[in-house]
Amino acid sequence: MYGGEGRMRREDGMIGIESRKRGAIWAAFVGDALCLGTHWIYDLDERARLFPQPHGFEHPQPGHYHAARQPGQQTHYGDAALLLLETIAKQGRFDPAVFTERFRAVFSRYDGYIDHATRETLANLERGLDPPGADDAQMATVTRLAPLVVAHLEDPALLEHLERLTRVTQNRDDAVAYARAAAIVLRELLRGSEIEPALEAARRDALETAPYVAQAIEAARARREQDVRDATLHFGQACPLAQSFPATVHALLRHGDDLPRALIETLRAGGDNAGRAALLGAWLGAHLGVEAVPRAWTDRLAAHDRIAAALQRLVGTPSAA
Repeated sequence: MYGGEGRMRREDGMIGIESRKRGAIWAAFVGDALCLGTHWIYDLDERARLFPQPHGFEHPQPGHYHAARQPGQQTHYGDAALLLLETIAKQGRFDPAVFTERFRAVFSRYDGYIDHATRETLANLERGLDPPGADDAQMATVTRLAPLVVAHLEDPALLEHLERLTRVTQNRDDAVAYARAAAIVLRELLRGSEIEPALEAARRDALETAPYVAQAIEAARARREQDVRDATLHFGQACPLAQSFPATVHALLRHGDDLPRALIETLRAGGDNAGRAALLGAWLGAHLGVEAVPRAWTDRLAAHDRIAAALQRLVGTPSAA
């Protein structure tokens, strides 16, 4: 029902770190690509008319934001994530100056939809601002943090790198705070933590400096018995992190043992589903390992070979996807 025969989580619960790393990155790209055709459709009745029972990889309708794309391609979120993955894989670490220049080179001539954060960042680069990030607190950075967290997992400066990455395209403290929480959850899941302790680590970290992030986690916990659609409608389907972060945390709590179902339910909740599914995919791929990501989905990615090659360089072992 949700992606065919996926690779199941090992019954003994022992998931290796390489599987977690690959799972986080593959599932982030899968989550984004699944939602290409249904992205930014907020009216669920309209979505049902266009796509009565979407299962992912729908073809964008004429006039849609991603109308020029084909199923299996990424949205602008995934394309930026691929840029970051390949940059880190080549450098062996995150270098903000190198990533900034590559971001400028790629997105100044990008042939797909460009969001507010990207447009303003490019304008700020032309003005010579440093950091060049936009006045934006939407989903941009959290959709592409998996390569950075994987590369710097045991680096004491991980969260400093995360802030630098965020401010390349989002120069706001609240964007940094949400990205920090998302990265802490991912870090803990990669280390083998269960979901609740991973969320608690992020909540505690945010208590003093960003209490609104801690409150978002608590709000998601309070609605964990709701289905993803209803909880997402409650928190908001839109891109701002004040809406999208708690909605994504809720989906993690609701379907933390079932990656395909979590992603499809997120897709069907509408709005900025690609952004939420990219972050959710990273979390659940880290939690459940690459075995939980349906091979039928990874095989459909247009960028499959590029992702696999970068992963081999970054993780140091052949990709299992």
